[in-house]
Amino acid sequence: MKGNTRVLILLHLAVFLAGWTGVFGRLISLGGLPLVWYRIIVSILTLAGVLLVLRRLHLPKGKNLYRICGCGFILAIHWVCFYASIQSSNVSVGVACIATTSFFTALLNVFFNRREASWKEFLISFVSIVGVLLIFSLDVRYRLGIALGLLCALAYAVFAMLHIRTAETSGEDSATMLFYELVGGFVFLTLCIPAFLWILPQHAMLPTRDDLLWLVLLGSVFTILPFLLQLHALRRLSAFTVNLAYNLEPVYSIAFAAILFGELRELNWSFWLGITLIVISVVIQTLRVKKRG
Repeated sequence: MKGNTRVLILLHLAVFLAGWTGVFGRLISLGGLPLVWYRIIVSILTLAGVLLVLRRLHLPKGKNLYRICGCGFILAIHWVCFYASIQSSNVSVGVACIATTSFFTALLNVFFNRREASWKEFLISFVSIVGVLLIFSLDVRYRLGIALGLLCALAYAVFAMLHIRTAETSGEDSATMLFYELVGGFVFLTLCIPAFLWILPQHAMLPTRDDLLWLVLLGSVFTILPFLLQLHALRRLSAFTVNLAYNLEPVYSIAFAAILFGELRELNWSFWLGITLIVISVVIQTLRVKKRG
């Protein structure tokens, strides 16, 4: 099996697992920030256990630690916006906005990597964005949810860029990078909790018994595994390719939400046309990557 083909298969397995994360936004009663805070705690404990067993837990040297933790700040913002978007609208709205990540990535590539604008990447991204608009038939009932979803997509595009640059300069492996990114995200959100409770005092910080079960599953199986696969892919594929593949995440999440929560309102002709355009954009980019590798 060729190198890029194997990496693409692992990437799409990560996307399938990530498709379940939106469902937890409905199952867990906590608000966006405390939900992500507990998710990160579970993820840190899980990954620390794995690294200790493998004897690979170590402290990055010098400024690399601060750079990696800085990436974690952006990752935490991405997650908080993601679940806040779902809770402000529904699973379908929150996850569909993720499809705009590839557009933000193509745009940021021009500034972060000083690349010339790729008309092919912008064209493929535009197909995805049209798909998102069609899914909701230009519905603006969920304005706050859509705004938070777009901010979530932008935050992840920035995270992917910074992660790649930091991985190249630090030389750390994916698991170590993820561990200290989670630590950075935990520190950042812990500092934000007092402000969160001051602004939204009605939101609970303590999870229910059911929440604990979902948080353990979310923070372990549906966070650590897909992220390790995704970060591994980022070492072999471009950020644009990885983020475009994640356009399939809303397809999975919408399907799961339709089955579990009866979110069938979007399943009209424009929904299916929108989903088709998103899938087409992913297939085109996948074929481009396979052709190169």
